[in-house]
Amino acid sequence: MTQTPHSILKDVFGYHEFRGPQAAVISALVAGNDALVLMPTGGGKSLCYQIPSLVREGVGIVISPLIALMQDQVSALHELGVRAGFLNSTMTAQEAWQTELAMHNGELDMLYVAPERLIQPRTIELLHQVKIALFAIDEAHCVSQWGHDFRADYLKLDMLQREFPNVPRIALTATADVRTREEIITRLQLENAQQFVNGFDRPNIQYRIQQKNTPKVQLLRFLRDEHANHSGIVYCLSRNKVEQTAEWLSAEGFTALPYHAGLTPQVRQKNQNRFLREDQIIMVATIAFGMGIDKPDVRFVAHLDLPKSIEAYYQETGRAGRDGEPATTLLLYGLEDVVKLRQMMSNSEGSEEFKRHEQQRLNAMLGLCEITSCRRQTLLRYFGDTLTQACGNCDSCLTPAQTWDATEAVRMALSCVYRTGQRFGAGHVIDVLRGASNEKINSFNHQTLSTYGIGKHIGADEWKSIIRQLVARGYLDVDAQAYGGLKLNDSCRAILRGEDTIQLRRDIKTSATSVARKQGVAVDAEDQNLWNALRACRKRLADEHGVPPYVIFHDATLREMLEFRPITPDQLLSITGVGQSKLERFGDEFLEVIREAEY
Repeated sequence: MTQTPHSILKDVFGYHEFRGPQAAVISALVAGNDALVLMPTGGGKSLCYQIPSLVREGVGIVISPLIALMQDQVSALHELGVRAGFLNSTMTAQEAWQTELAMHNGELDMLYVAPERLIQPRTIELLHQVKIALFAIDEAHCVSQWGHDFRADYLKLDMLQREFPNVPRIALTATADVRTREEIITRLQLENAQQFVNGFDRPNIQYRIQQKNTPKVQLLRFLRDEHANHSGIVYCLSRNKVEQTAEWLSAEGFTALPYHAGLTPQVRQKNQNRFLREDQIIMVATIAFGMGIDKPDVRFVAHLDLPKSIEAYYQETGRAGRDGEPATTLLLYGLEDVVKLRQMMSNSEGSEEFKRHEQQRLNAMLGLCEITSCRRQTLLRYFGDTLTQACGNCDSCLTPAQTWDATEAVRMALSCVYRTGQRFGAGHVIDVLRGASNEKINSFNHQTLSTYGIGKHIGADEWKSIIRQLVARGYLDVDAQAYGGLKLNDSCRAILRGEDTIQLRRDIKTSATSVARKQGVAVDAEDQNLWNALRACRKRLADEHGVPPYVIFHDATLREMLEFRPITPDQLLSITGVGQSKLERFGDEFLEVIREAEY
């Protein structure tokens, strides 16, 4: 007697109820219809093709680009009593022959095959000799030439419609905007497929994006304070940075393993197996790692470099919290990331159209980084999904960003970019603004410019933040061919002419303070002199007024002064713990201390 989908769900997989659209998808496939399924990571996509493969007559063919994970997936099915096998390039001729024979003899319920193997004439001939239940095209976004995971072999999967017109096909992905969805439909000839879009929200994931200033300290604090005993992934842009970060984390007492395409297949497989099977493992990786990772208890994903697109960010962060339990993501990014990615795009061998689309994707990613509203709403909107209320589980919701009227400072920055010839990077422009004296400034005679030193009252880190936000918002362009040279564009005209104002995010300086405080040290060594001076000022005023120092200002207020370096009464008034009364009674003394430290 043929089992029903629900009985297989319960008896084979051990679940009592279907989730979301699973039942509808399975019903469509069992009836012989095609389907396109968009379901967030951890939503149960695999059951959508595994159960119909067991219900329908024949063998279910699962096309997956994840050779390294096929063995694990097949082994898991074996544990459930499902007859499954795989065909890929890692097998010996004898092993492949035995699997093919088992399928030919009707001894397999499911076969996992890599796309490059599937499109070979030998494999197609073999498939024509057996009864096929369905074709499941996993990670279907790989068919998109504009996507971050493009696989050329996926473009040839349109042959399934021609070769096997009566076999139902299901394409599945967790990552596809509207454009990518349309491309999947067109390239895989799924125009008549039923579409099941289950939303993109992962409410258990907390999204955090921070300015990158001391990335090692920021990451270390994140891990020690929140995830000391958890498994997670740390993404880096380059292989070299992966190696260095894994080595450094290991020296700090974590079990950290590297993963990138430059390692031997044996090392990659060994490290991946440890990550999947052991607890408290941190995988430090490039984007070569992660697609299809089934580990449910990844509690965090951290990015030490800016992802190239929101699609990449969504997919990589989606590897956290597949079990539905709380998980955290942390992205650290700075202007240097933008420059590096734009240089990579400019030097790529892609067409101009490809480069233009890549630039649009990067701009969308920058927009997500710089918004002051709910990040989850913006993230979901990008995929055509909606969230009617702020999520309450991202950094923008939990600790709303402070903004400030940066119009005057922005005009200074834009003017300095213009005066220096629109050819220098942020570092040199900031040196000119702050009135630095160095060989580069002297050699170009930039100490004679009208913008030389006009911004010395603003700290270097704050200038970096200003310029980064101007680039992200499209007021400044980065010349990828000229080593990150800054250039004006039409968007900045209104501000330069005084016709418009601009509010910017005030970055909170995430430094060694929290980690150091845990170890009994108050602040970074570089800030120690100003910290001591602020405390001395507080102690003197406390003695004069006959009160404990905390009555003047709490430590938290002094730390905020240390981070933001206010030099005007209005700026000081924006510091937590400084009201109008204390501003009038103590403000001048503290402002004088900060001004002396800045100059």
